[in-house]
Amino acid sequence: MAARRGNTLIPLIFLAAVSGAAAATAASSCASHTFSGGSGQVYGSCADLPRLGAALHYNYTAATNTVAVAFRSPRAKDGGWVAWGVNPTGAGMVGAQAVVAFRHSNGSLVAYPTVLDSYSPSMAPAAPGDLAFPVSGVAAEHTGEEMVVYATVTLPEGKGSKVNHVWQHGSSVVNDVPAAHPTTGDNILSTATIDFSE
Repeated sequence: MAARRGNTLIPLIFLAAVSGAAAATAASSCASHTFSGGSGQVYGSCADLPRLGAALHYNYTAATNTVAVAFRSPRAKDGGWVAWGVNPTGAGMVGAQAVVAFRHSNGSLVAYPTVLDSYSPSMAPAAPGDLAFPVSGVAAEHTGEEMVVYATVTLPEGKGSKVNHVWQHGSSVVNDVPAAHPTTGDNILSTATIDFSE
């Protein structure tokens, strides 16, 4: 029995060490990222999001309840799109206000806010009057296999710093409009609550 216990203890110790190393790597992956492109912004906080290999970098200003964000996501494939948003009324996609980015057919990067008012939203740019809360400074950059969307969001009134957020990527853009994303797996689980003051 003593020999058997020793043999099972070694794999358990190894498994614990590997799990700990993997957790440390995951926890440090967004913190070690350096933004080299357009924004020149330095972000004081970040979160590795639990789905789709995405990360959110941010600076929260309590006095104005605003957050400057950089959402990083691998695109589903060339010709795809990425999006990140806040849902002031619920926990899922419907009701969210998002910033979306993709490569336009003319070759330029396009980024704008949109309203996700159904499970089949238009994904068209939102008019300022359509937005439930202000969004400014929307921009995007494409670096290697990753797309980054930048925005400054005035968080919904009465919600404080804790909000429901959603993120997504899709594999195609048709006639310069992001097409529907997959409706299985991580694509339907990419939602969480975040407290920007923490």
